[in-house]
Amino acid sequence: MNQDLPVIVAGGGIGGLAAALALVRQGFKVQVLEQAPEIGEIGAGIQLGPNAFHAFDALGVGEKARGRAVYTDCMVMHDAIDESLVGRIETGEAFRKRFGNPYAVIHRVDVHLSLLEGAQETGRVEFHTNTRLVKVEQDEAARTVTAIDQNGKRWTGQALIGADGVRSVVRAQYVNDPPRVTGHVVYRAVVDKSEFPQDLQWNAASLWAGPKCHLVHYPLRGGEQYNIVVTFHSRKAEEWGVTEGSKEEVESYFQGISPKARQLIELPKTWKRWATADKEPIGTWVFGRATILGDAAHPTTQYMAQGACMAMEDAVTLGEALRLNGNDWDKALALYQRSRVARTARIVLSGREMGRIYHAAGVERLVRNSLWMGRSQERFYDAMEWLYGWNVENCLARD
Repeated sequence: MNQDLPVIVAGGGIGGLAAALALVRQGFKVQVLEQAPEIGEIGAGIQLGPNAFHAFDALGVGEKARGRAVYTDCMVMHDAIDESLVGRIETGEAFRKRFGNPYAVIHRVDVHLSLLEGAQETGRVEFHTNTRLVKVEQDEAARTVTAIDQNGKRWTGQALIGADGVRSVVRAQYVNDPPRVTGHVVYRAVVDKSEFPQDLQWNAASLWAGPKCHLVHYPLRGGEQYNIVVTFHSRKAEEWGVTEGSKEEVESYFQGISPKARQLIELPKTWKRWATADKEPIGTWVFGRATILGDAAHPTTQYMAQGACMAMEDAVTLGEALRLNGNDWDKALALYQRSRVARTARIVLSGREMGRIYHAAGVERLVRNSLWMGRSQERFYDAMEWLYGWNVENCLARD
């Protein structure tokens, strides 16, 4: 009788913890298998749309996340060549009224911590570190799924959620599709407020769009730190991965950028360098009693600022699909897949297009600027409705 077994979650990142919380809320016990020595998170800042806060609330950790976020007054985009304001989206009262929740920026570690605290407080989530999934086996007769780790230990559950990231072992076993390396390189860093230029200390998610490059900055942790992200089209063939970066490389890609924007790249003492990739969207996420979630299901570029948000949406949707189907895994997983494939594919494909728009050059740059300059707030909000209008009430596909 497999209903007494836990649900196995591969991966203790944002997606895995969100999945654990969603499952516990449906009455399941959960075992989280994490390959790292401890449950934690690395990285820098991320942006949270109203859909992320809807997900936090549905997972029971809304107040934890709200207490760690910085609430911006607006999102702004400037032309990095002539410093002109291309677009400004107010994220104050009118924005919150329209979408039911705020827009904020936050350190990735603080998102993870909010979910981790919530999972620990349930008393129904076990964490197993130094545990790397290498293979999945399923017993159709018993309706069980077994995760086998690097030491040969077997972890058997009534279902398995592959929240094991962009290099997902679960996806590799059942799909085995290659990454699509973009050639775009991202450098990320966090600097203290005391070292950040006063003329750029805006309470905003700010983007400077340049030819084949862009720069982003926004405050973190009560405004005591600032997140800096710079992106450029690499001149060389790239391999998907993270390495140490160099200021000299960054500087070489931003020669034509205005001094006001370019001063950002002088600030960090150390950089982390991401050679980015995504994968082609797939229509099948369910493999017997195993499924995938978050970056394992829909790895994407950073241009829509929705990676963590989509992982949490996935988790909430999975939980709702189970609730609606009385914890019948076969029906719930089918509904979960049907509810998420098109939306997350739209994020992946929109990310590719936004990367092209942000990095427009020549006449295309002028077209981009003319499309957004002077646009009303309502028109911006209407364009965002498909993204930020998601919530727990509308997350499931309607037959």
